[in-house]
Amino acid sequence: MKSSTIKKNKSSKQWMREHVNDPFVQLAQKEGYRSRAAYKLLEIDVKDRLIKPGMLLVDLGAAPGGWSQVAAKKVGHGGKVIALDILAMDSLAGVDFIQGDFRDDAVLKQLQVLLHGKPVGLVISDMAPNISGVASADQARAMGLAELAMEFALEHLKPEGSFLVKVFQGEGFESFYKLMRSHFSRVVSRKPKASRDRSNEVYLLGSQKKQYIV
Repeated sequence: MKSSTIKKNKSSKQWMREHVNDPFVQLAQKEGYRSRAAYKLLEIDVKDRLIKPGMLLVDLGAAPGGWSQVAAKKVGHGGKVIALDILAMDSLAGVDFIQGDFRDDAVLKQLQVLLHGKPVGLVISDMAPNISGVASADQARAMGLAELAMEFALEHLKPEGSFLVKVFQGEGFESFYKLMRSHFSRVVSRKPKASRDRSNEVYLLGSQKKQYIV
């Protein structure tokens, strides 16, 4: 067996032990959330009061559905949550799910039908690339996803809408942060307790999308 395979197996076993013993994983199982990530959004929402009753919200990279669960409960019956992901996701009450790449025209057409011409109040993105193990390549892909999510948000958000996105500190982070500041009146960084300490992930929240007069 190659040494790289041995290292991968050891890493996988270590991750599994950590995952099983994770208090947020245990809490999610107890409270019926599909992922521990639900507690990241819950904490950010408590602090920043993002999700409001009756809101129209889009969740990018939604599978397995932890964030959509939180969002659907908070927008209530008068609101609407549209979730998108390349991966399949089991149905959720109060959530319209589209499977596909949000960059594809066919997927965007499905989204437009569900929006009924209404602008979006909040776009949330917890997307992350599949990890290759090559740090520079993984970072580049992660920032690429964040940029695509912001492009989507800027196109679909209503005036003064908000955008919450996961990013990873490293190459490209500062330039992305500056880009967000050019498009939103207020940009803050959040590191919820459910984010593992060893992870360099943070969440950037852009509030009050700027309007440009042409």
